[in-house]
Amino acid sequence: MRKGEPRMSAADYKLDDADRRILRVLQQDGRITNQDLASACNMSASSCFERVRRLRERGVIIGYTALIDPKFAERELLIFIEVLLDRTTSDIFDQFADRIRRSPEVLECHMVAGGFDYLVKVRMKDMAAYRVFLADTLITMPGVRETRTYAVMEEVKDTSVLPL
Repeated sequence: MRKGEPRMSAADYKLDDADRRILRVLQQDGRITNQDLASACNMSASSCFERVRRLRERGVIIGYTALIDPKFAERELLIFIEVLLDRTTSDIFDQFADRIRRSPEVLECHMVAGGFDYLVKVRMKDMAAYRVFLADTLITMPGVRETRTYAVMEEVKDTSVLPL
């Protein structure tokens, strides 16, 4: 796959056992050296390097990131918000999605089926900061008719690791 070409779909590329071993290790430690990764996966360094390169090129590995403890970023309050739009037209969906993408407080936003249109995940300093975000940002977005807020009291599990 060349730079600029669309990524493969999951139907176009099936992971084998070696790919899955590599991905399990990388999900736990994205900064592991190729030599240590190869050793952990019982393969040669060169074949491991080539597989990781291929996994990146095919869009299986979409990036690497540092995970930050929210308290050090003064973002300890985790909130989920149900958003109900007043109209469900493609232009409203597009406008809402564009504004959400430009809101740094929003960590995740998912269009959902059911009793509301979007589920939004934000991290805030405190409830006062959330109230400002809600009043000045979220409810001013195109099409927003109603929101329901759920402040998290305890994070029981928080992971980005996919089971392989």
